[in-house]
Amino acid sequence: MTADDSFGRLDDDGYPAYTMGRAAEMLGTTQGFLRAIGEARLITPLRSAGGHRRYSRYQLRIAARARELVDQGTPIEAACRIGILEDQLEEAQRINAEYRRAAGSANPATAA
Repeated sequence: MTADDSFGRLDDDGYPAYTMGRAAEMLGTTQGFLRAIGEARLITPLRSAGGHRRYSRYQLRIAARARELVDQGTPIEAACRIGILEDQLEEAQRINAEYRRAAGSANPATAA
C-alpha cells in the first residue's frame, strides 16, 4: 500500500487507523476496558502485522456508547449486549430505508 492509498482510507469509517493506546486516550478510558469489550465481542479489533490491536472510527463510536452505559452504572456485559442490539437495529433500519427507496423508485405511481 502506498502513502496515497493510506491517506485515501482515512475517510473510511471501517479503516483500522487507531492503536489501542490512542483509542483508549480518545475515549477517555483504559486499554483494559477495550480488551473487556473485545472479550464480550462488542467489537473485534483488527490486528496489525505485528499483532497489535487496531480500531476503526466505527468501532470507537460503538465503544464510546458502551462506555457511556458503563458510566451510568450498567454492568459491562449488559452494556455490550445493548450496544450489539442497538447496532443491529440501526443496520435493520438502514436496510429497510434502502428497500423503501428502491420500491419507491421502481413504482413511482405509488410514491406520489
